[in-house]
Amino acid sequence: MQFQLSGQQIEVTPALRDHATSKLDRLTRLDDKCLGLSIVLSVDKLQQRAEGTLAVNGATLHAEAAEADMYASIDVLFDKLVAQLRKHRDKLCDKHQREVRQERQYG
Repeated sequence: MQFQLSGQQIEVTPALRDHATSKLDRLTRLDDKCLGLSIVLSVDKLQQRAEGTLAVNGATLHAEAAEADMYASIDVLFDKLVAQLRKHRDKLCDKHQREVRQERQYG
């Protein structure tokens, strides 16, 4: 999977990069066919923002998080992306199972 981490008006430190990379395992455990992840870190006055776009087969998932701490915003961002990825996977599984049931029924 391609992984891109960039910052707007903030320098991406090695510690931030390591933190985001360690959270990346949660996504790859759910779906190893993720195409790419792009994260943009930014600062808005007192809020630290993280925006992420995850490209998977058949969809593009997007999430945003704003917290007082950059590490917390990265954690919340990955929680949201994991939830969206689970929902996307469940939809695909349900669609496949529905097609199989219809084929058996009307065969």
